[in-house]
Parts: sequence; structure tokens; C-alpha cells
Amino acid sequence: MFKSPIESPPAGEGDEQSQFAYWLQRAHPEWQVLNRGVNGERSDEIERRFERDVIAHSPRVVVIIAGVNDVYQGRDASYVTGRLRAMYDLARAAGIGVVAGTIVPYDTATAGQNDQMHAVNAWIAEEARRDSNVVAVDTRLAVAAADNPDRLAGSPDGLHPDIEGYRRMADVLEPAIARHLQRTAPR
Repeated sequence: MFKSPIESPPAGEGDEQSQFAYWLQRAHPEWQVLNRGVNGERSDEIERRFERDVIAHSPRVVVIIAGVNDVYQGRDASYVTGRLRAMYDLARAAGIGVVAGTIVPYDTATAGQNDQMHAVNAWIAEEARRDSNVVAVDTRLAVAAADNPDRLAGSPDGLHPDIEGYRRMADVLEPAIARHLQRTAPR
């Protein structure tokens, strides 16, 4: 597992390949990709630091994947979607395109927890249809087992994707990021 520079300054800690940011930067060395994720954070915690860790850096695009820790800790889908909507609105107000990744599975999730994650993911897809600043990406499908979309295809701990999963996440995120960058290219 990799800890971002937010968790472990100044450059992060752990296996750098265990993050989709690594694979995006490798595929696009011309992009500056900042990992602002914090392991274990809920959507409300991410929202609280959104101004400092995202908007203050003036990116053209932000990837937001949030909610798994909320569900893991017993919060329901409506709580997560409220926080996501708030972050999407903050990004729009700052002129930042949103790539909204779906919640990825974890192997010990109960049926009820999977139902909550599916509800959030359906909401994300609907928001992307409704909001032209949001592009939804099925990061859950990218890391899910072929025979069970509610389990990880590979994982070192049953909670996080393995390196191949993070690479696949980057593969599905890249076209959505590129689309936003093309929309906002300086003229």
C-alpha cells in the first residue's frame, strides 16, 4: 500500500505502484498528477480538506473516489452522495472538471454494504448524465473479480486493490481525464 504525500510528507511512503496516480503519470509524463488521497478517510473528511488539498492547487481536473470508508463505517448512501455533491459543486465553482470514480469493492463487505455502494455508484452515474462537469468512470468494475463484481480481482489485504488493480483504475480514468483536459485546453 502507498501513503500519499498528504499522509507521509514530503513524497509519500510505500510501494509507489499501489496508486492510480503512479500509472497515470507514467502514461502521461506531461501531466502533473498529485495524489491527495488519505487512506481510511470518509467523504466528509475529504470534503473538509478539499479547498486546501485540491482547489488551492488550481488543477484543471480532479478525480474523486470516495465513500467506501463511509459505508465500511456504517453510513448510508445518502450521506455519501451529499458529500460527493458538495465536492462536485466546489470543483465546478473553482472551474475544475470532475472525474467521478465509483466506489471500489472490498472483500469483507456484507450484502447490505454492497447495496449501499451500488446505490452510491448508481447516483454517480446519474449525476454524470445530469451534470456536464462530471464524468463518471466505473473504477469498481476495473478492479472487480470477473466472476463477482463485489470482490476485488486481486488484493494484498482484502480491502485495497493490488498493483494490477491500480493500473487498471488508471487505464479507465485516463480517457475521462483526457476528455476534461481537451475541454479546458488553453486557446
